[in-house]
Amino acid sequence: MRPERLHPVAGVVLAAGTSTRMGKNKLLFQLDGETILKRAVVRALAARLDPVLVVVGHEAELALEELSGLPVQPVWNPDYASGIHSSLSAGIAAIPTGVGAAVVVLADMPLVTDRMIATLVERYRESEAPLVISDYSGVQAPPTLYDRSLFDELHRTPGEGCAKQVVRHHRAEALAVAWPRAALTDVDRREDFERLSDELG
Repeated sequence: MRPERLHPVAGVVLAAGTSTRMGKNKLLFQLDGETILKRAVVRALAARLDPVLVVVGHEAELALEELSGLPVQPVWNPDYASGIHSSLSAGIAAIPTGVGAAVVVLADMPLVTDRMIATLVERYRESEAPLVISDYSGVQAPPTLYDRSLFDELHRTPGEGCAKQVVRHHRAEALAVAWPRAALTDVDRREDFERLSDELG
């Protein structure tokens, strides 16, 4: 293992969106005894990401109140209404020096576990790959681990889909970790939430 692979790996939890399709802030919905937002952040912490940065925007005060007492670093994205790319850029820009890589997590993917996140970090430390992606039966989606060498590219790639552009550019160098297709579930609509609530009891 290269010495730089021993550096801390940060977490960037993207939690600034307006939940337009849901009509209310979906991240504050209760799922299996905790809010969707807290569920994502707790799992990032359990995976030993350090630091864990949470990018907030829409209803930021409520989000931060929900995370009170957790060892996270909030990152305010004033441009959150423009889309997820602005939150990714804000989160990457806020990562402190000394961090070797970052795992980007979407707060609205409640079936992503701490074990999944930790596995990405393990594969990264065992390899020389600058990128470790999650593959859900042929669909690539977060969580995704980016080496620090990709931070500048992530930060300066414009517009929606910037992360996908970086992944495509470096796909030949990447490691892919396979997960069940069911874990890809995100919460965009009321029916998504209701179905997950039933599944999780």
